[in-house]
Amino acid sequence: MAPQSQAQILLSKADKKYHSSPGWFSSGSTKYEEAGDMYQHAANQFKIEKSFKDAGDAFAKEADCRQRANETNDAANAWWNAAKAYKQGFPDLAVNALGQTITYLTKAGRFRQAADREKEIAQIHLQESGDLRKACESFERAGEWYAQEDATATANGCLKDAADLHAELDEFLPAITLYERVANHSLTSSLTKYSVKEYWMRAALCALAAQDTVLAKRNMAKYAAQDATFPSTREARFVDILVEAIENGDPEAFTGAVVEYDQVLKLDNWKTSILLKIKKTINDEVSLA
Repeated sequence: MAPQSQAQILLSKADKKYHSSPGWFSSGSTKYEEAGDMYQHAANQFKIEKSFKDAGDAFAKEADCRQRANETNDAANAWWNAAKAYKQGFPDLAVNALGQTITYLTKAGRFRQAADREKEIAQIHLQESGDLRKACESFERAGEWYAQEDATATANGCLKDAADLHAELDEFLPAITLYERVANHSLTSSLTKYSVKEYWMRAALCALAAQDTVLAKRNMAKYAAQDATFPSTREARFVDILVEAIENGDPEAFTGAVVEYDQVLKLDNWKTSILLKIKKTINDEVSLA
């Protein structure tokens, strides 16, 4: 049998303490406090040994001890430490641990920290599992919590990410609602006002992807009423040309406008994807004519 590592020895001692009977002059709470400290030491040793699954499991056991000892803040922190260990190759376990952390944080009214953890969950869903639906839900939830805590810039970032994902999922109307919400927030500050034209253009592209040029034109008029400089921007002129091309059933004019725009302002992956969706609707209509 291979010799136990230092972390395994510490874990065995912690397990023994956890399952021991309280002494004459100590309480069950004291027992769990001591066991929690021992599980924490074992978890940190597992991290040193790069055994991240074992480290996460030990932190989870620490969290159980902290809860039994009524140390709820320490329990939340232990679950967060578990999540950070699990993120080294075990995304599903990391999401579960972060969810446990959020439960403690929201009960304590610590919504800013809960939003931070929910944003982490969104990023795991997006980067590790590619689950756009769950990532979208987590970004939106985090954005709401940030907004409640007056962390407006961070809230806007999360809500914009949620809007992008709604559009990727072909849920264009919820995407428009979120883009407009972020734009409205951004209009209130001279530091963020410059980004409004980007959000409005994305919202307009979503309307076109939904095959609703009437909605796109109505919204563009609404945006112009909110900011008189918007119609003269490159973004607004681009949308106007696209609307005309769609209404004329002219895919060549549409493509020409996209190429010209890309030469001046490089299209990102999101815009490229949604423009392809929009162009397909034109081509489909032309083929049916």
